[in-house]
Amino acid sequence: MNRRTPVNDPLTALLAGLAGAGLGAVFFGGLWWTVRRGVSAANPALWFLASGVLRTSMVVAGFYLVGGGQWRRLVAALVGFILARLVVLGVMRPARQNQRPPVQEARHAP
Repeated sequence: MNRRTPVNDPLTALLAGLAGAGLGAVFFGGLWWTVRRGVSAANPALWFLASGVLRTSMVVAGFYLVGGGQWRRLVAALVGFILARLVVLGVMRPARQNQRPPVQEARHAP
């Protein structure tokens, strides 16, 4: 007998969200790592292309596996993915305490 997990099971949605968060952490953490390494690489275009293809392939395969043909799981995974993006942005953002305020430009020619 084949027992399927109910589509609206909260635990399933939570696990799908956590899986999406993991995929997001890998994707956006990998993007951050690629930018840090790629700008000083001898061939940055190759770094960015290879990283983009690899990261996207991993995320698409991950969403396919997590979704399992159920749209609610996909939505939960997407929410986790977006939350991971926000967390990675917050962690990787430089501190603003040492930055000078922007200089206001003159509105006329000297």
